[in-house]
Amino acid sequence: MDFDEVVRTTFTCREFTGESIPEKDLEKLLEQARFAPSGGNRQGWHVIAVRDPKLRQQFSKWIRPTFQLYLAQQQAGESPWNSIIPTRVTAEEAKKIDFSFPLLDSIETVPVILVVALDLSLVASFDKDHERVGVISGASIYPFVWNLLLAARNSGYGGALTTFLVAGESEVQEALNLPSHFSIAAMVPLGRPKKQLTKLKRKPVAEFATWDTLDGTPIGKLES
Repeated sequence: MDFDEVVRTTFTCREFTGESIPEKDLEKLLEQARFAPSGGNRQGWHVIAVRDPKLRQQFSKWIRPTFQLYLAQQQAGESPWNSIIPTRVTAEEAKKIDFSFPLLDSIETVPVILVVALDLSLVASFDKDHERVGVISGASIYPFVWNLLLAARNSGYGGALTTFLVAGESEVQEALNLPSHFSIAAMVPLGRPKKQLTKLKRKPVAEFATWDTLDGTPIGKLES
């Protein structure tokens, strides 16, 4: 596919056909993804393809409370799981949320479930001493995940970068035999999309990019 088409049509896919992904195809996607940049080129990622249906069921159980809280906060008009603005939603209120989510409801039959972990002993986290939530470590893992999704789109597959599994990180680490310094960065479902989206909604450049300061002239608006 044309590069411009790939980046403009790689959407979040959570519903798949029953078609499997041959191991050679999965290997090719990972082969392409591995050329992503990482801090010091340390390539601290490790990918675990989870086939065990019982383990997948357990993933769903660990994810549901996280998603319940997300939806409860969203219904309360909050930005879910926000690290800046404290939530007003209680755990009891979140537990009352009943929901159906295609990915979780069919997690046993998703063609491929990948858990992407990051070896934090290989990462330079320049913001590790800040009081805010750290974000710098993500620079050494999420380009890899995005490369994987771009490669999938280019090959006719689809997937999603999901992060809600991390709320149960200690349980996931134990289940996958990961040491504690391996953080769970993403759970990526992959398969043939039931429906292929080609038009994505995104903000125009002038709404998020400016010259010199936050309130500077929007990029693309300067007179030539």
